[in-house]
Amino acid sequence: MEYKRFKDTIVARMDRGEEILTELKKIALAENVKLAEISALGAVDDFTVGVYNVAEKKYYSNHFEGAYEIVSLTGSINTMNGEYYSHLHMSAGNDKGEVFGGHLNSARISATSEMFIRVIDGNVDRFHDEVTGLNLFRF
Repeated sequence: MEYKRFKDTIVARMDRGEEILTELKKIALAENVKLAEISALGAVDDFTVGVYNVAEKKYYSNHFEGAYEIVSLTGSINTMNGEYYSHLHMSAGNDKGEVFGGHLNSARISATSEMFIRVIDGNVDRFHDEVTGLNLFRF
């Protein structure tokens, strides 16, 4: 992984075999990012995404292996209890044009990924909401 910062935007390249969430955290900690918007594209060969069932307060995960192009990767970096926190969703398509997606649990780069991290001047922490079971923004 390599990246370069341009004022409030970080442009990153992730390389074959790297895991997206791991590399994103490294960048955020190195650059002291407390609040940011994430967007990316690229190719993955192993990823897990989930869908949250609010009634059960449980994530259901789906794991995929093979050749997939990231159709959309979007999300946020902020903090929870003052510590690094990220929340990303990803959709990826196969060679038949079928697209699968959801809350990103993990994704391994197969070729490369191009990521843009728009750093926002501020801080938004999270709290655990007992009603939904989710970690929500606290303003």
